[in-house]
Amino acid sequence: MVISLAKTWEQLEGIQPVVLKMFKNSMMKDRLAHAYLFEGMNGTGKREASTLLAKSVFCKSPAEGYVPCETCLNCKRINNGNHPDVHVVEPDGLSIKKNQIESLQEEFSKTGVESKRKMYTIVHADRMTVSAANSLLKFLEEPHPYTIAILITEQAQQILPTILSRCQTISFQSLSPEAMIDMLHSNGVAPNMAPILAQLTNNLEEAILYSQNDWFVQAQKIVLKLYEVLKKNPLDAMVALQEEWFVHFKEKEQFDRGLDLLLLIFKDLLYIQLGKQEQIVYLNEKSRLEQFALQSSGKRLSEQMTAVLEAKRKLHANMNPQLLMEQLVLKLQEGSSFV
Repeated sequence: MVISLAKTWEQLEGIQPVVLKMFKNSMMKDRLAHAYLFEGMNGTGKREASTLLAKSVFCKSPAEGYVPCETCLNCKRINNGNHPDVHVVEPDGLSIKKNQIESLQEEFSKTGVESKRKMYTIVHADRMTVSAANSLLKFLEEPHPYTIAILITEQAQQILPTILSRCQTISFQSLSPEAMIDMLHSNGVAPNMAPILAQLTNNLEEAILYSQNDWFVQAQKIVLKLYEVLKKNPLDAMVALQEEWFVHFKEKEQFDRGLDLLLLIFKDLLYIQLGKQEQIVYLNEKSRLEQFALQSSGKRLSEQMTAVLEAKRKLHANMNPQLLMEQLVLKLQEGSSFV
């Protein structure tokens, strides 16, 4: 499934206004750099911005000097990934190999097929082997006057400093929950599901996959039920763990997602106590959560949130997940009326 965050510069402006402004000014003044590093979390529009820039550069009749027409042959070929002067390099397996960079260099030693300009994008540039990175460095040290390079990464610290120094870094900011919710709505995600997903991930494609996943829908029910039995007695909570939690949350990643969903419940309760009902994410459970919020204190909720965060830390430190959850349940029940 391929989901585009931004098919136009206008859409990109909605999620990355600083990036749009920078490129607009550069294109209007014909001052594009010869090499850019697009860095930021997955799902923030880096790949889409690369495609937009290519269309702006090669479009036969751009509006306002930079907005691609989307109808000329060049725009269509770039959209279809088959423009002869626009190249994309992606990892071959786990890494980008030296021969891939050498092939790119050989291609760029030729005159542009359509014009003098050429453009290449290296996706996951942090995954270049050492020899590939050194080959690219030589390429960047002697840039062709009509060539534009774009390196895309989520791990800028993994790229050679000598390569970084030859690129203009463009930072793509994480999407705000509000922007994420709007995008989820526009992609058909149910209004009651979108706020939860926007808190769990910054990746639109991942969020949409979760929204269509029966496992995720069931996970929310199990987490809500666990919270309810936590308010009863330790035995009920331990039974719930054995009969439902451990059956449903099997992999480490699933455990982590379950803890995230549990944390969101405590956050919602705290928002309700603070009179910020508009910020709660479990919209279908609002009335029940308002009742639950009356039965706890802000201090207690803060302690419980800290306990969940500590459990997540231990999970990432490879603590046994079953033991971790049993300890967490006891911790979450400390200070309850039955203790």
